Amino acid sequence: MARRVVITGVGLVTPLGTGVEKTWNGLCAGKSGVGPITRFDTSDFAVKIAAEVDDFNVEDFIDKKTAKHLDFFVQYAVASADMALKDGGFAVTEENATRVGVITGCGLGGLPTIEKYNKVCMERGPKKITPFFIPMVIPNMGAGQISIAHKAKGPNMSITTACAAGTHAVGEAFRLVSSGVCDVAISGGSESTVCPLAVGGFNAMKALSRRNDEPEKASRPFDRDRDGFILSEGGGMLLLEELSHAKARGAKIYAEMVGYGLSGDGYHMAAPPEDGDGAVRCMRMALQDAGLAVDEIDYINAHGTSTPLNDVVETRAIKTVYGDHARKLAISSTKSMTGHMLGGAGGIEAVFTALSLYNQIIPPTINLENPDPECDLDYVPGEARQATIRAAMSNSFGFGGTNAVIIMKRFEE
Repeated sequence: MARRVVITGVGLVTPLGTGVEKTWNGLCAGKSGVGPITRFDTSDFAVKIAAEVDDFNVEDFIDKKTAKHLDFFVQYAVASADMALKDGGFAVTEENATRVGVITGCGLGGLPTIEKYNKVCMERGPKKITPFFIPMVIPNMGAGQISIAHKAKGPNMSITTACAAGTHAVGEAFRLVSSGVCDVAISGGSESTVCPLAVGGFNAMKALSRRNDEPEKASRPFDRDRDGFILSEGGGMLLLEELSHAKARGAKIYAEMVGYGLSGDGYHMAAPPEDGDGAVRCMRMALQDAGLAVDEIDYINAHGTSTPLNDVVETRAIKTVYGDHARKLAISSTKSMTGHMLGGAGGIEAVFTALSLYNQIIPPTINLENPDPECDLDYVPGEARQATIRAAMSNSFGFGGTNAVIIMKRFEE
């Protein structure tokens, strides 16, 4: 019999602020974390805006010597995991270490470090490459460094499924705890690719917004005037715990994890099928796994990237899955405020979903000023909403046609 799994700790590093309180307050206030890029000179770039983390002090979480050899995406992963463990009041010990897993998601890994040392190699020669280069850039180092920092010796892996990676990680962690492989899992996602290659590459695909003169209004999911997503960075981790284990130590419970779905489009490297077939099957799988009917879901944290194709297709998929109930659902895209953290997005949005259930508040979709006629559902425009949320779904869809969906519900004994 499957074991019940609850969320007992959360941690966040986002462009709205380091720490859960800063980010959650920013979300509920409808604050944008988007601004001009400061990491590099954008003079030659068509896209000059991104959502950067600007208040992060790595030495609050990692000693200076160690941090020097960690890419930003690893720093954000370790920091948000540290916050989740402290928030959950849980410590890894010699007695429980093999029952604590670490499952993280990441899309591109240490791309800024790859850029940096490619230049070093070309200009100064291969002997100038640091021996820490490879460990700095491989995508599994988020999970690896969390495990090392806390001496967690259970299942340890990183999932690299583009923009679905964080949600896949949380879903797989849920399975591991539910099936009894471990009692606790630290899980989520992180990413940091605000660098010339990523901005130039995504712009070449015509995927990014060019609303450089109004950065805070550039991410506008479901709006008629949307023109692309905003590249972002950050990390979000959760503490997933078997229910009796959590209760035995008197842990605070944010929400209960109940469902997970995953699917492939089998269609195109970067575009979803027009009918959203892969997303439809993924959402239905998560609902079946959760044992919930469509009318038991009150809120969806949408993938909602602010790209012309995604928002229409996701809306169609929701209508197909939910039927008449689609018009009673509250849906919002928190990417309107945080931008798109690629492989980290799903982990961060899983935290948002848990906080929505715990606080019974739905964050808004900001910048939804002129709704796309094909996007005609309730996207909670402009202002956060107090609501009764029994169960909530979080969607993530990635390049390569990979889809992940998780479902949480309000915790009840």
